[in-house]
Amino acid sequence: MSPTTLTSLAKVELHCHLDGSLSLDAIRHLAKLAHVWLPDTDQELKSLVTAPVSCQSLNDYLKTFGFIRPLLQTQEALRYAAYDVAKTAAAENVIYIEVRFAPELSMDKGLDATQVVSAVCQGLEEAQRDFKIVAKALICGLRQSPPDLTTSIFDQVDQMDNEAIVGYDFAGNESDYPPKRLADMILDTKKRSHPMTFHAGECGCPNYIQDAMDLGIQRLGHVTALSKDPDLLAEFVKKGVHGELCLVSNLHTKAAKTLADFPYLLMKEANARLSINTDNRTVSDTSLTKEYSLYVEHFGVTIRDFYNHNLTAIEDAFASTTEKKQLIERLNASYKTHMKEMV
Repeated sequence: MSPTTLTSLAKVELHCHLDGSLSLDAIRHLAKLAHVWLPDTDQELKSLVTAPVSCQSLNDYLKTFGFIRPLLQTQEALRYAAYDVAKTAAAENVIYIEVRFAPELSMDKGLDATQVVSAVCQGLEEAQRDFKIVAKALICGLRQSPPDLTTSIFDQVDQMDNEAIVGYDFAGNESDYPPKRLADMILDTKKRSHPMTFHAGECGCPNYIQDAMDLGIQRLGHVTALSKDPDLLAEFVKKGVHGELCLVSNLHTKAAKTLADFPYLLMKEANARLSINTDNRTVSDTSLTKEYSLYVEHFGVTIRDFYNHNLTAIEDAFASTTEKKQLIERLNASYKTHMKEMV
């Protein structure tokens, strides 16, 4: 399957972090706004914002984000960043994207949660208008942050009337802050006005996936540790939980030490509900087209498989029923030209 074909396929992305997916041009623009020095060459800049090959864990991987944090402290910067991420996605024919971010990371200079979220939503809405991509926002709490801070942020978001906001998430240090430790927060979030997804099984612990499922979460990010527990995978499938897979990112964090440790084929053969995602386009130096290429090369994925995964992603997205219907129509129109390969 050629790169041109893979790029042309309509795609859906449910797991993409704002601060980990900024283009180098956007980073330079944001650094100028923030009066932050950057190296002259893109190669040098890329080395600062991309996870190193020597990365040994999720916590190592997360250190890379510290460089971006000072650049996202104004509403202008946040609007520009959100627009940039959606624009980059649209360029490879992503028709729907959920962009997730933690408001508290942009509150260092005095912005409150509603100002942060409003700015991001504005950027997504402008990109939606300009590039015909449906772009939505997922609001993240950080596992390691004080619960009162996360509750306050979510309370403020709940009061906002903005169609771009579609859900909640928890991200960050999974190994030290597993689902059971966040149980009260998770149960509180599940009662809110938007649904939630949750990072689970990214640090090699199948029991964290089990705990998240026991708490009733129906969409889980990464779930890489499913490769270690066939019985858990069977329960995952039986409950209809959706797995947001992030291949390149998982190789970087060593959640999957090799391609053989990545659970895709096990999940596919078990008929699990899953989607293909980038996680962090810049930090992992990836794109959905690159991810798709790896699935073709290493797992023998076909155009029919990509169609099924994207259809599942639309069905389990946090978009409205009307938006989902329209997205399915766009997906079908895109794949119609490849129909001979799908039969």
